[in-house]
Amino acid sequence: MVARGLRALRGALRAAAAGRRFSTRPARAPAMDYQDAIRTLNTLQTNASYLEQVKRERGDPRAQLEAMHGFLERSGLKVEDLDRLNIIHVTGTKGKGSACAFTECILRSYGLKTGFYSSPHLVQVRERIRINGQPISKELFSKYFWLVYNRLEETKDPAHTSMPAYFRFLTIMAFHVFLQEKVDLAVVEVGIGGAYDCTNIIRAPVVCGVSSLGIDHTSILGDTMEKIAWQKGGIFKPGVPAFTVVQPERPLEVLRDRAQERECPLYICPELDAFEGGHRVLELGLAGAHQRSNAALALQLARTWLQRRGCRGKAGGLRWGGQTPPWPLCLSRAPVPPGLGKLKDMSPGTELVGRSVPLAPTFQPTNAMIQGLRDTEWLGRTQVLPHGPVTWYLDGAHTTSSVQACVRWFRQAALNQDKPHDGSEVRVLLFNATGDRDTAALLKLLLPCHFDYAVFCPNFTEVSVANNADQQNFNVTLENALTRCLENQQMWTRLLEEKGGQDPWLPAPLRAGGLLQPAPARGTLLLVPPAPRPLNSPALVFPCLAQALRWVAQGRDPQLAAPAATGAHLHPAASSGAVLLREATAIRVLVTGSLHLVGGVLRLLDPALSQ
Repeated sequence: MVARGLRALRGALRAAAAGRRFSTRPARAPAMDYQDAIRTLNTLQTNASYLEQVKRERGDPRAQLEAMHGFLERSGLKVEDLDRLNIIHVTGTKGKGSACAFTECILRSYGLKTGFYSSPHLVQVRERIRINGQPISKELFSKYFWLVYNRLEETKDPAHTSMPAYFRFLTIMAFHVFLQEKVDLAVVEVGIGGAYDCTNIIRAPVVCGVSSLGIDHTSILGDTMEKIAWQKGGIFKPGVPAFTVVQPERPLEVLRDRAQERECPLYICPELDAFEGGHRVLELGLAGAHQRSNAALALQLARTWLQRRGCRGKAGGLRWGGQTPPWPLCLSRAPVPPGLGKLKDMSPGTELVGRSVPLAPTFQPTNAMIQGLRDTEWLGRTQVLPHGPVTWYLDGAHTTSSVQACVRWFRQAALNQDKPHDGSEVRVLLFNATGDRDTAALLKLLLPCHFDYAVFCPNFTEVSVANNADQQNFNVTLENALTRCLENQQMWTRLLEEKGGQDPWLPAPLRAGGLLQPAPARGTLLLVPPAPRPLNSPALVFPCLAQALRWVAQGRDPQLAAPAATGAHLHPAASSGAVLLREATAIRVLVTGSLHLVGGVLRLLDPALSQ
């Protein structure tokens, strides 16, 4: 089935690409503008190659950080220089980027000049390096890229012949930007893991944070929550306070042990309810109930930074007598019992009796903190884009726990809204997953949303991305990406068959109407399930995002052209579905499974982000 589908897709691609081929690694251009910088950056090992490099070097993990020291010094910095950045270092499996965004916005609300380093980017590489919440300009990116790149080139010798990988290079570049642009602080998001991540070259952060833990990057971090927690706890530093959100029992024990090994005072953040005294409800700029724990973590990180950097007049709330907060190291080895999720019932600031990790004190958020939480923006996470009758729901969830949170958010944001009087609402899933993620587990969680269509396509915006250096990826061929999409499509079909049309999560009956009964596929471009079922969600595969989005929108989104009348969309399921989409009063599209997928969709739906 996959091989047959690939043959059909290859034919469609040949027509769509009009003889074009994916570009190979570009040679360095003589000019030094932004696009030249990005093309040269792309000649370095990209993140996928970096993951393979990490796997190879796991036997000697210290070598990774030692190499990072060498690259940093060759670029003109010493690790001691990073101490001047007043860094907030944050790791975790899900929500670490959102927690960083909340933290940065809170501290910016105090009038501080903030730096923020994150990954991955959605549309343009320069999104990864921000000053005062905004990606650095193309001019600044070019300036610092060539500064770092040329220094590394000039310092090559027989003992140092290599260039740092893509992510390592950008990390070094971010440090140069933040130091030379004189930020008051830098919020630094860990790339992968913590212990051996290249950001862990930071030796003296002001405060550290650990967001919610889950299973991801198992080939590098390990296949259990405990192994992953060990990696995350690697960012703890002696005497530097660290905060984490409520975690499962065993991973929390590992974090506790790592904190004790490193003489790091570790605290659990109270839930956000504890900060909402009386009738006050804190408004968050990011939607979804799961963002509340990220906001609670951000409040602790921001307040601790303000106190430790001597900003007592700004920190507000609970005071420490004008002194540095007494961050005691809890040495109790008692196991953490179940039921930790009820911490909000406990008195704030109280050490948990018989437990090894104390609860951080609550305090009254200042006006600046309240404003920062409210003003936080973080593209591609629980983001809603209403475009006329088509509403796009974007969330880059890519782990089981984050997809669960995404489903809860989507059901509340979309499925609980009033349905059109004529019942003509169409729900579409646009999905892709990459790497070593368990696609079956992710797709199974999405079944309760009762999609009318499931659309699978690679993360490429167009069949050829040669003219868009920000979106180029030399580590994934189009054929490999399409094979993964076809496998995902088959998995979706199989899950529907196994469930037999029954929703195992909710008792609510399947809504009536609006479902297609397509004929079986015959090796065409768009593959559909072979037979109708009570719960039927025809699964279609497209070779790129532009074609997928045009089919979904059917010319009803002002940012998207109408699909071609002839060519790729020849299967009856696509044709009859197009009629349904054109006549629907409302089209609701959930885009999830990959941040790179969400980034490609944003590039097409909001062209201003590419400028």
